Amino acid sequence: MNEKTLPAHARVVVIGGGVMGAGLLYHLAEEGWGAECLLIEKGELTSGSTWHAAGQCPSFIADYNMAKIHDCGVRLYPKLEAITGQYVSWHGCGGIRFALKPAEVEWFHRVAAVGKLIGFHCEIIDPAKIRQLNPHVKTDGVLAGAWTTGDGHVDPAGVCNAMAKGARQNGARIVTNTLVTGITQLASGEWEVATDAGDVVCEFVVNAAGCYARQVSQMAGADIPITNMKHTYLVTDTVPDFAATDAEMPVMRDPWPSAYYRQEQKSALIGLYETAGSLECWPHRGGWPEWESQNELFDADLDALSVYIERVMARMPAWAELGIKRVVCGAIPHTPDANPLLGPAAGLRNYWHCNGASIGIAAGAGAGKYLAQWMVHGDAEINMAGVDPRRFGGYAPGEYTRAKSHQDYEHMYKLHLPGEERPASRKTRVSALYDALESRGAVYTEVNGWERPKWFSLDGREEEVGFRHNNIMQVVAEECRAVRERVGVLDLSSFAKFTVRGVDAETFLNRISANSMPRIGGIVLTHYLSAAGRIQGESTVSNLGADGFYVLSGAGAEDRDFDILTQGILPGEDVTVRNETDDIGVLVVAGPKSRETLATLTGADLSNEQFRWLSAQKITVAGVEVCALRVNYVGELGWELHCPMTRLAELYDAVWNAGKAHGIANFGTYAVDSLRLEKAYKGWGAELTNEVTPVEADVERFFAESKPDFTGKTATLDTRKSGGIGQRLVYLAVAPGHSDDCDIAGGEPVFAGAGDGDGAGNGAGDGDGAGDGASDGDGAGDGAGKSDGDGDKPIGVTTSGGYGHFTGKSLGFAYIDTAHAKPGTQLTVELLGETRAATVLADAVWDPKNKRLRG
Repeated sequence: MNEKTLPAHARVVVIGGGVMGAGLLYHLAEEGWGAECLLIEKGELTSGSTWHAAGQCPSFIADYNMAKIHDCGVRLYPKLEAITGQYVSWHGCGGIRFALKPAEVEWFHRVAAVGKLIGFHCEIIDPAKIRQLNPHVKTDGVLAGAWTTGDGHVDPAGVCNAMAKGARQNGARIVTNTLVTGITQLASGEWEVATDAGDVVCEFVVNAAGCYARQVSQMAGADIPITNMKHTYLVTDTVPDFAATDAEMPVMRDPWPSAYYRQEQKSALIGLYETAGSLECWPHRGGWPEWESQNELFDADLDALSVYIERVMARMPAWAELGIKRVVCGAIPHTPDANPLLGPAAGLRNYWHCNGASIGIAAGAGAGKYLAQWMVHGDAEINMAGVDPRRFGGYAPGEYTRAKSHQDYEHMYKLHLPGEERPASRKTRVSALYDALESRGAVYTEVNGWERPKWFSLDGREEEVGFRHNNIMQVVAEECRAVRERVGVLDLSSFAKFTVRGVDAETFLNRISANSMPRIGGIVLTHYLSAAGRIQGESTVSNLGADGFYVLSGAGAEDRDFDILTQGILPGEDVTVRNETDDIGVLVVAGPKSRETLATLTGADLSNEQFRWLSAQKITVAGVEVCALRVNYVGELGWELHCPMTRLAELYDAVWNAGKAHGIANFGTYAVDSLRLEKAYKGWGAELTNEVTPVEADVERFFAESKPDFTGKTATLDTRKSGGIGQRLVYLAVAPGHSDDCDIAGGEPVFAGAGDGDGAGNGAGDGDGAGDGASDGDGAGDGAGKSDGDGDKPIGVTTSGGYGHFTGKSLGFAYIDTAHAKPGTQLTVELLGETRAATVLADAVWDPKNKRLRG
């Protein structure tokens, strides 16, 4: 086919011929869609950011799912040249990351543990071993190195062209030097992609436009949170020591100069990340490139970069007298959280994103593989929540993303410790209580732009952040104690909130979710499933009668669940969905004294007989009309009070004053996480992900087999009947080890048999599994995974965990091989390099029969 000839129709049109677009095209073709796919590139392949990239392919990453994405490239690129016949130039030299602080060494243990799960080798080595592997480097101030032996680097243009060639070999078509000028959705639901060479109608559009992603998104009436940052690397004159040997030094990654440095042919390559004063590309155009821009580079400010260069030379003194033969300063797309954008565009059916990868060469193959799975099969093998573009709402494109991207770029080699709150783009979305709670000591964290209280500093202390228990343990323990023994109040206005109304609303919700909708006044927890029976989301649904259904989801799921709801409506159905998130505030009032606290503020009967557990009523509290839900995520008697955001402060003041007699206390999400773990409540994004089925996740009690057909029903029943479940979610108690000051975080390997600890007892009782409550558990862990084998091979992976302050137990969840899932089974979990004994529990360690919730 002539490179300017366009077909009239294609199943998929991929816009953009960089490594992300080529990686997706390659894997769509691998999935069997090749002959139906078309890639359109406005210039030549690689002519955006790909061609000038440094080509780094690191395995070193502690995020379990991003590590899988990177691992795909590290495994594919070395064999890609043999597969396609296209030059790739894979250099499998390995890599070493320096630790300059003790916390960084602890982080290395987390990376090494992820490596055991995924299959890459990460060894923590001392400075002497570093110098053995790289005799040229000085290790002053270095505590340890993380040596990832499978790392390498590749020719960026070569690997992009190789994946493009592989896609062509499987039937895909590529058209270059063709500019997309418009994208329009037709009445049929198909997309018309207009170009300067004609129009193409397709079922799926994929925006893989890299630096141009915002412009291409806006063609379809949407937007995307990407900033194009300037990044510079230098290539020196020939290094004599390199010229004298065929051996290649590992890629060095060094926080002190905020740089990576390695061998490039017989020269040295030095990549620099400014720790202050970072710059965007095309500032005169608001950060957007012109369409005519191709293979564009910028002038680097070597004076500003000199401090970083000097530090690299202090590390590698043999390079100090070398000249510089090439300076490359080009654009790298950045997102607010450094993860790529892989998945559907919010509010658009069959418009997908495959862009925003700041380490794009490393991510290109894996991003394409897992996005192709999602597009073709409706599910991916990994947890996609952390890369789904809909994790950011409409607030994000523009200034929010600009500030976050500068911060992310400048912290490229600075470890982001657990609990650390970074300042860029804060107070974007706040409830009406923000200032009042801040004055009472609230320390805020951010989820989907929302500020929500994490803990309360009553004495002015600041958290000493890190991987281990710290100086606020007792503060959080006291917040938990207030909820368990007295009454606590929490601002959870960050919930995603929707109303679903219309004659067909109940039929509609029953069709798109797994549980049966409640009767008027009732509440249920339900899950959205894919056609293949995998969990796509979780909501708490209340039936408010004439006011319709009130649907609650986690803060991070707002746009995704709105899409599930709105795109699930069939033609002719009388259903309307409204997003009420910003208009409604939420107070959680929970604890054994919550009824007594609220009773003084309302004429409503709050007794069990008149206001039962898992029921909803419209009542008046302190003169404020609220929707009161008797449900919570902390496992105690209590209510969620939903009211107009404009009256939330008034309601809070009344509740606080009424609760003084009962020892009321504010609490935050740290306490929520501890309390929900004691109740064995699962969270979306951690235990409940697109990787798993209700059978594997142990949420079948929310699966209404008796109701008429609904999405995912047949597949789930088939899974249950086949008995072919290789993994199950288990609830664990972790025993103390040589140190007992750390807990499961998510993404740690689980092994068969007991470890070094003293063991842990089973949870009490034979609970009736009456419900997980309304969840706001956004990304609490790294996701579920599969592994096989015994002994030194992992049999599973943790998803989330923490310390149960009231019960004094270290708790967590894990997906493990079914052979080891029986309650009482002794297992081992690796935490920060130490093996800890863990026991599979039968029930929640706190109130397994839900007596307190029913109290």
